[in-house]
Amino acid sequence: MFKKTTLKNGLRIITIPKKNTQSLTVLVLVGTGSKYERKETNGISHFLEHMYFKGTKKRPSATAIAETLDKVGGIYNAFTSEEYTGYFAKVAAQHFELALGWVSDIFLNSLLPEKEIEKEKGVIIEEINMIYDNPMSYVQTLWPKLLYGDQPAGWDVAGTKETVSKMTREKLIDYTEKQYVASNTIVSIAGNFNEPLAIKKVKEFFSKIKTTKPIKKPRVIEQQQKPNLLLHFRETDQTHLCLGVRAFDLFHPKRYVQDLLSVILGGMMSSRLFEKIRAELGIAYYINTNSEANPDTGFLFTQTGIDNKNVEKGILTILKEYKKI
Repeated sequence: MFKKTTLKNGLRIITIPKKNTQSLTVLVLVGTGSKYERKETNGISHFLEHMYFKGTKKRPSATAIAETLDKVGGIYNAFTSEEYTGYFAKVAAQHFELALGWVSDIFLNSLLPEKEIEKEKGVIIEEINMIYDNPMSYVQTLWPKLLYGDQPAGWDVAGTKETVSKMTREKLIDYTEKQYVASNTIVSIAGNFNEPLAIKKVKEFFSKIKTTKPIKKPRVIEQQQKPNLLLHFRETDQTHLCLGVRAFDLFHPKRYVQDLLSVILGGMMSSRLFEKIRAELGIAYYINTNSEANPDTGFLFTQTGIDNKNVEKGILTILKEYKKI
């Protein structure tokens, strides 16, 4: 069971005590991602996530930030999506206060040094290059572009090389002040900890979080009227493809049916498409179907990699299974 506590400033705390474990995880989640960005700042949520590991007043370098949890065998990382950005630390239970202090420090006190911003541009551009050079990963970035086109829902979370190269400290600070605020933030703690003490410590460590009202994301414009196709040519032995449909959003009662359908189609080794495409026809190594339900959009799609000469057979086979349901 979990408990939700909302502080007077709007900060939400989710506590999930698990007394039979020897560790705990602290996650700080902020409700902002690529769907909240402008064209000229596409990628800023992801860029900021990188920069929060570059130094605070208390821990003035990336090394100092890393060493804090490395010394106690902690696991830590961050992630950015279309809807949210998260920072987390997992440690042995006795290091709860260290983990909470660490996460709150990078979340609230990052210095965003100019020199590190310039270096990180190169790091993120190489991350974009890495995805581009891997067709299996790159086709996943093309899928939202196909669905939503040139609007935030269709943009890459990492941004483009152009927007990343033009990122500035002023843009990062402005975005932080607008989005990294109390009412837009959740602190979640799961594991072996004292619940009343944890809530008290969250209040203490996050006492200085801003309380301004965050900006809202623009409404997703749905304008597709007929089947759509997006092609990107590369000299490869395989064709990697995503084929799917629009589906239910997060709040639709049938979203769970949608999840079940994705499992039936391509979520297991006994699923219909795995049995047909790999086990029976032998024309692909991997094939999977995924369902995604966001607050305002949803989709279901199948991804696979097929020898170029078998692409038509693969697509027709997938469509045949889709039509059955």
